[in-house]
Amino acid sequence: MSLWSWKAGLAGVAIVAATAFAAAQMPNHPPMHGQMNPGDPGQHQMMPRNGMQGRMMHDRHGMEDGMGEHGMMMGSQASGQPVMPGQEAFGTIQEIVRILEADPATDWSRVNISALREHLIDMDEVTMRAAPTERALDNGVEIAVTGEGRTLDAIKRMMPAHVHELSQLGWNAKTEDLPNGVKLTVTSTDAKQVTKLRALGFMGIMVQGSHHQQHHLMMAKNEFVH
Repeated sequence: MSLWSWKAGLAGVAIVAATAFAAAQMPNHPPMHGQMNPGDPGQHQMMPRNGMQGRMMHDRHGMEDGMGEHGMMMGSQASGQPVMPGQEAFGTIQEIVRILEADPATDWSRVNISALREHLIDMDEVTMRAAPTERALDNGVEIAVTGEGRTLDAIKRMMPAHVHELSQLGWNAKTEDLPNGVKLTVTSTDAKQVTKLRALGFMGIMVQGSHHQQHHLMMAKNEFVH
């Protein structure tokens, strides 16, 4: 083979390689969506782009449903539409109404949303406006919870009702009326529980148990009075 022929062949190979490399780097090079050659062994059909997007949207909404407020915020960003109710009590009532509407057995002649609203007001008064004074006991904690006006009414309704739930958790709980509130005493024979009670304090003890949500639904159905 002549020297000229050898150089020409080498140049041809270089041109082909450079062309392939440039094509791979082009920004408008179409992505590999659709099907791969089904005849090639070991290759699988790729999911069409629109099908993959649909599945991704379905999975995303499923995640949002389980992520509470964060999920709703993500959903609003994705859809461009607001999803937050704007006020916690409003959102709670909205949730209960939707549950009632979805249940074909709901007896609308008994439903009392006003009672639920009054209870949510009680919760807000006790949480945000009641004045607790805590005193550590050898076997637990004693808390004098006081207030005035609407707050006092809420204290006298909520504090005694919560004693049963605390007893269900294994603590000894009792309340005593005060002129301007209620005294709550919670004790335990377990030293670790005593330490926990002192750490929880007033609001930590008030949020114990998972009865609140179910009670809200029962109140709306007029089946329970707090």
